Amino acid sequence: MRIARIVVRTLMGLLFLFASTTYLFGLITPPPLTGAMKVFSEGLDASVYLMPTLKVVELLCGLAFVLGRFVPLATVLIAPVIVNIVLVHAFMAPEGLPVAVFLVFANAFVASGHRDVFRPLFRP
Repeated sequence: MRIARIVVRTLMGLLFLFASTTYLFGLITPPPLTGAMKVFSEGLDASVYLMPTLKVVELLCGLAFVLGRFVPLATVLIAPVIVNIVLVHAFMAPEGLPVAVFLVFANAFVASGHRDVFRPLFRP
């Protein structure tokens, strides 16, 4: 199970590293968006600070996952990002839903390997 967690953690980390570096450094031109997804994306861009902040969090968590350092912290930080990814794809762009569902299960699987760290959070 330990090797499976390392593989899943690394795959998730690489996915977040790819997504954040391509955005932050403008390596790939995103495809043109239409409909509700376009309006949503324009709203995020209009806030100016939100997308760069989100991508920096993704970059730091991706590095943590790939390097295997601060993994419990990274799973907690990236969880709300993953929830938002799932909801955006569920309601506006269902073609990305398989990757979003993978992220949910991958993060839960990685976090379950560190359940001893999270146990004090659930004590009364």
